[in-house]
Amino acid sequence: MAEHEENLAEPPMEKVSEKIHDHDSSSSSSSDSDSEEPAAQSSVKAKIYRLFGRERPVHQVFGGGKPADVFLWRNKKISAGVLGGATAIWVLFELFEYHLLTLVCHTLILALAILFLWANAHTFIKKAPPCIPEVHLPEEPFLQVASAFRIELNHAFAVLRSIASGRDLKSFLMAIAALWVLSVVGSWCNFLTLFYIALVLLHIVPVLYEKYEDKIDPLAEKAMIEIKKQYAVFDAKVLSKIPVKAKRV
Repeated sequence: MAEHEENLAEPPMEKVSEKIHDHDSSSSSSSDSDSEEPAAQSSVKAKIYRLFGRERPVHQVFGGGKPADVFLWRNKKISAGVLGGATAIWVLFELFEYHLLTLVCHTLILALAILFLWANAHTFIKKAPPCIPEVHLPEEPFLQVASAFRIELNHAFAVLRSIASGRDLKSFLMAIAALWVLSVVGSWCNFLTLFYIALVLLHIVPVLYEKYEDKIDPLAEKAMIEIKKQYAVFDAKVLSKIPVKAKRV
C-alpha cells in the first residue's frame, strides 16, 4: 500500500516540475525574442542613410546653441527678427543704394541729437533725464572669436596646401569646380547680396530638411549612388590616365 501511494504521489510532482520547466523555457525564449528586437531595430537604424554621412541630429550639427535655435526656428520671434533685420539692411543698401558708412553716421547723428535735446529739455517737458548706460566690452568673447577664426584659417591653409601639392586629383578638381561656381555667382551679385542669400537659405533649408529628412535622405542616397557611378566612369576613362605625383612614404 505504501508503494502504491508513492506511485500515485509521483505524477503530480512531475507535472509541477514539467510546468516550471515549460514556463522557464517560454520565458527564456520570450526574453531572447525581446532582446533580438532592439538589436534588429538598431541594425535597421544603422543602415539608414543620412545626408553627408551625419550621425547627429541637425540641431547638434549646427552647434546645439543659440545659432542652431535661430536657424531651426526654435524661437520664432528671434528667427523672424534676425531675418527681418537682414532683409531691411539688404533693402537699404541694395534697393535704396545706401552705403554702410552713411547709414552708421546718420544713425549716430539721430541718436546723439535725441539724447542731447532730451538731456537739456527734461526740465521743460517734466521728464527724467535719459539714463545713458556705460558700455564696456569684455575681452574674452573677442579672444574666443579670434581664436576660432585662427583655427579655421589655419585649417583652410592646410587644405589648400594639400590640394596644391598635387597628390589628390579628386580634391583638386572639386576645389577648382567650387571656386569656379563661386566666381560665376559673384559675377551675378555683389558680396552683400550673396551674404543675404546665404542667410536666407540658412533660415529655410535646415528647418525644411529637419522636418522632411525621412523623405529627403532616400532621395539623397539614390543621387549619391548615381554620382559615384558617374565618377567611377569618369575616373576610369579620364582621371586614371593623368599622371599624378607619387606620394612620399
